[in-house]
Amino acid sequence: MKRLPDFLAHEHDTRDPNPWLALYLDQSTPLPDHVKQAWLADSSSLARQFLLPFIRPLARTLIVLIQVIKVFVPRRWAASRLLHWLLAEGLKRLVSPEANWLVMRHFHLGGQILEFIAKNSPVPVDTAPLRPIVLDDLKDELFLKHDLNLFNFVIRLNQALRFTEQQLGPVAAPDFSMIVEPPIMLEDFAHGALNKVDLQTAIECFTPIYQLFLTDNDFWRAANSLQLDETIGVYAATILNAPQHLILLNNKHPLVPQSTLRAGYRLVLHGLSTEMLHALLMQLKMAQAAKQVA
Repeated sequence: MKRLPDFLAHEHDTRDPNPWLALYLDQSTPLPDHVKQAWLADSSSLARQFLLPFIRPLARTLIVLIQVIKVFVPRRWAASRLLHWLLAEGLKRLVSPEANWLVMRHFHLGGQILEFIAKNSPVPVDTAPLRPIVLDDLKDELFLKHDLNLFNFVIRLNQALRFTEQQLGPVAAPDFSMIVEPPIMLEDFAHGALNKVDLQTAIECFTPIYQLFLTDNDFWRAANSLQLDETIGVYAATILNAPQHLILLNNKHPLVPQSTLRAGYRLVLHGLSTEMLHALLMQLKMAQAAKQVA
């Protein structure tokens, strides 16, 4: 039987309220309970509390040092296959099941959101969704492909819109057929003695490794893909005719690149923004289905 996180396992104490319980019960952000529970269980872990404060400055120092090392390395040198093998094995052996589940969900959700925009665009746009089921699937360079897919989608969409002299606009009855719950279960991920590292700490650890084994172009593009949260959010809000939902985005303006030093932190924000947008689309899909039945 799955153990409840501490903030749900204990009674509410009015003299010592649990901040994680407050965040879980709050409904101001569109997250389903099972996702929010996993997110907050991971965020409230001992690893994040005691390990992250030491890992984060060390990881950012390594990013600076690796950037200096890259000056003396051939510009196109990369080892993407080795990188993805290291990432997948590290996730399997050291990272919490909640974090691994959220990572794997992200590939599915990101692909579904791009498909939603493509299906509701006035022009046809190809997408290349990634649907990993087990962590070993990541070894097929899925992190790199995820970043490439995002930029390629924005380019293809806007080339087609410009060529046909059209724009995205509100859709009266959007097509939500691609918006579904990913077919992966939290219980399927390893709960070993070493699977304790939380999502934020893992991302901070992996970011300099990502930088080391990719070209400068690939790493810079990956870091700055996070600012496309604003772009994708604008596309979805335009289709839904609901600009108020853009308040949920906070990865800054896409035309003002951020330092790669904060890439780990911003990657967490990117994951959360994706979860919230997908949850919103799920809610709207269910509302549309209920309206059709009525």
